[in-house]
Amino acid sequence: MLNIADTLHRWCREERPFALATVVDVTGSAPLPIGTSVVVDEDGKAIGSISGGCVEGAVYELCRQVLRDRGPAQRAWFGYSDDDAFAVGLTCGGELDVLIQRIDPVAQPHLGAALAEAAEGRPAAVAQVVDGSEGLLGATLSVLGDSWIGDRALGDGPTGRAVADRAAAQLRTGRTGLLSLGGDADTCPEQLSVLVHAAATRPRMLIFGAIDFAAALAQAGRFLGYHVTVCDARPVFATEARFPYADEVVVDWPHHYLAQTAVDGRTAVCVLTHDAKFDIPLLRLALGLPVGYVGAMGSRRTHDERLRRLREVGVTDGQLARLHSPIGLDLGARSPEETAISITAEIIAHANRSTGLPLARVTGPIHRVSGVAAADVPLKA
Repeated sequence: MLNIADTLHRWCREERPFALATVVDVTGSAPLPIGTSVVVDEDGKAIGSISGGCVEGAVYELCRQVLRDRGPAQRAWFGYSDDDAFAVGLTCGGELDVLIQRIDPVAQPHLGAALAEAAEGRPAAVAQVVDGSEGLLGATLSVLGDSWIGDRALGDGPTGRAVADRAAAQLRTGRTGLLSLGGDADTCPEQLSVLVHAAATRPRMLIFGAIDFAAALAQAGRFLGYHVTVCDARPVFATEARFPYADEVVVDWPHHYLAQTAVDGRTAVCVLTHDAKFDIPLLRLALGLPVGYVGAMGSRRTHDERLRRLREVGVTDGQLARLHSPIGLDLGARSPEETAISITAEIIAHANRSTGLPLARVTGPIHRVSGVAAADVPLKA
């Protein structure tokens, strides 16, 4: 849903009814993740994609049918088909479970409010019941700040409160996810599967060291959707003109800045200074913070000396195990641009708990369920 938040917000503001088709489950090598949506309005205009083209035609017709019949939400399954080249199927070999429902912005004004926040880059969550009783299938609920409001079907009783609590918790992680809840008479008597679309603020990439490699990394980080900050204590180098892709350029001692700025579990800290007077106090602090990634540039000799100095100032072996140094994957990178790809590739692999190996050397589905550890993925002999 959030992949087309701008369009959905506009259609809600215009009070334009539409059919919403959302990927609610994925098996195998499907092209797009859970939560991806396509919408169709009453004039037949379609926005978005859920399969990269494989099943768009069939989904479009189902959307038109839901709009025409004003019927209840329904689930549709699309899998691999090789018996008929013209059959509806995913040639990539994956399977998609899709929820199709009619949305009336007048009857569901909370959706427009949540989508407006998401479109402006502010935190919001939309919970969507994707499995449950007929009366609840497709019901939605929005979390905005400390408040929530949902469809009449969910109400403000135990079920609505349970869905709101789980949606708020998912929003704090900043990740869209499928949750199971219910079966408890006191908190949520009905068993449900709920897809929570979480629109969090952009994750942060903190780049320390105003060098040419930092300029390339700032561009790559911006492309990946990070809010990029470049920090250096030397004002002659830390200028906005040198880092046009950074969201902000800060002149400060790196460890002073890190100590007072906001970070979370999605934050990537990239130390490119390879100068002990900057690196050691900065890394000592960073390795004790709940950030998602800490990497440091330098040769292997620099790395060994850095480890020695960090141990001298009290950094534990457990904390050092979090340090990605020398930073990046082994791509043979030399230029700043190639090095930026090497670093961001490692950040992506680490965030997804993936191997970073060539796909040709890894067995199993290409698109794995989020949270599967790299150690769980068997390698080819």
